[in-house]
Amino acid sequence: MKKLVVILLALALVLPLAACNKTPGPDTEDPGKDPEKETYELALITDIGTIDDKSFNQGAWEGLKKYAEEKKITHKYYKPAEKTTAAYLDAIDLAVEGGAKLIVCPGFLFEPAVYEAQDLYPEIKFILLDGDPNDGDWDKGFPTYKRQSNVYSVFYAEEQAGFLAGYAAVKDGYTKLGFMGGMAVPPVIRFGYGFVQGAEFAGKELGIEAIEVMYHYTGKFEATPEAQAMAAGWYEAGTEVIFACGGAVGNSVMAAAETAGKAVIGVDVDQSAESDTVITSSMKQLSVSVYDGIKAFYAGSFPGGKSIVLDAKVLGVGLPMASSKFETFTQADYDAIFQELVDGNIEILKDTKKVDDTDTPVKITDIPLELTTVTFVE
Repeated sequence: MKKLVVILLALALVLPLAACNKTPGPDTEDPGKDPEKETYELALITDIGTIDDKSFNQGAWEGLKKYAEEKKITHKYYKPAEKTTAAYLDAIDLAVEGGAKLIVCPGFLFEPAVYEAQDLYPEIKFILLDGDPNDGDWDKGFPTYKRQSNVYSVFYAEEQAGFLAGYAAVKDGYTKLGFMGGMAVPPVIRFGYGFVQGAEFAGKELGIEAIEVMYHYTGKFEATPEAQAMAAGWYEAGTEVIFACGGAVGNSVMAAAETAGKAVIGVDVDQSAESDTVITSSMKQLSVSVYDGIKAFYAGSFPGGKSIVLDAKVLGVGLPMASSKFETFTQADYDAIFQELVDGNIEILKDTKKVDDTDTPVKITDIPLELTTVTFVE
C-alpha cells in the first residue's frame, strides 16, 4: 500500500512537469496529427499582422488553403517572431524543415529574406507577393536585385484599385474624403495616389466644383488609439468616408466610423463583413493569384524567374460590387470605368515616374489636380 501511494505521488509530481515542459506543436489545419511526424507541402509565412487580419495575410492564406483543401494537400502557416529579415528566414527554415515544397511570402518586407532563401533552398519554390528579391542594402543608393528560377514575383496595380475606389466614392455622392494609410511603402502610396486621381476624374465627369481629401500615413499596420482618434477628428470635421489602407489600421477607422455614423472603404480583400460602415473595398485578387501560382506549380508550369503585375486587364484588381453599399453608383457605372482601365485609356500617376530613364519618386503635390484639394497630415 505504501508503495502504491509513493508511485501515485510521483506521478502527480512528474505529469504536470512533463505537461509544462512539452514543446508546443505548430499551428496546423490538422491539429489531430503528430507535429513531430507530419509534414506540410504548402506553407505561408505571415507578414506584419496575423492570419486573420482581414487583409493581406488572410487574402494570401485563403488562396493557399483553398487549393490545398480541394486537392487534399497538407498546409501550414508560420508566424515570424518579429519583423526582421533574420526572423523571416528562421520561419522559412522551419517551413522547409517541415516539408514545404512551395512557400508563399506575402509582402515587400520579405524581399531580402527571399533573396537569401532562393539560393539556400534552390529546390523550394517561392511565391513573393508585392516584392522582388533584393539584398536590402539601400545604403548604397539601390539594392542588388536577383530573381532565381524558383521565385515567382507577383505585383498588383494598386493605383488602379485605388482609382476605382475614389471614382466610385465621388460618383456615389461623397465629396469630403480621407485616406489613412499604414506605412508609406510603394503599394500603400500607389493605393492613395490612385484614390485621389479617381476622385478627381469622377468630379470632372460630374462637374463638381470641389473635392476635399485628408491624407495621412500612420507609420504602421496596426490598430492604435491614435489612428482611431485621428479618424474620429476627421469625421467630426466633416469627412464623409475614409479609405483605410493599412491592414489593422482599418479596425481603428471602422471603430471611429461606427461612432460617427460615417463610411469606410476597405483594402486588399472584401472587408464588408467587418463593419456595416464599409461601403466597398479596394481589392487585390490575392487569393486568386496565390491559388493560380500553386496550381501552376502542381501542373509543372510554375512561372519561376518571372515578375508580373496583375492589373485590370487580367482582373487582378477591382471592387466587390456584389457586397458594396452604394446608393447611386451602379454596376453599369463600374463596368464602364473598369473597361476604360482595361483599354488603357486612363493614365494614373504611381509612386515613381520616368525622368531621363530613371525612376523618380512622385509626391502627392506632383499629381495634377484641378478641383481636388489634398491636405497632407503629418
